[in-house]
Amino acid sequence: MRNEIVLKISGMKCDGCVKSVKTALEGTKGVISAEVDLLSAIAIVRFNQEKPEIGSLIDSVKKAGFDASPV
Repeated sequence: MRNEIVLKISGMKCDGCVKSVKTALEGTKGVISAEVDLLSAIAIVRFNQEKPEIGSLIDSVKKAGFDASPV
């Protein structure tokens, strides 16, 4: 089992947006790291044994001003 979740992010337009999404995701309980790509609008979220709820990840992204959905 891979310890990662892939999300489609919408609303990002610049590197500052990428940083905001990355920071929001990495601030979510259980998340170890997040890679966010502007061109593909994809975030790969890596987590420890305690898998974060998809809803928590989406809420974190929404609080940062963007939308997210599972891929």
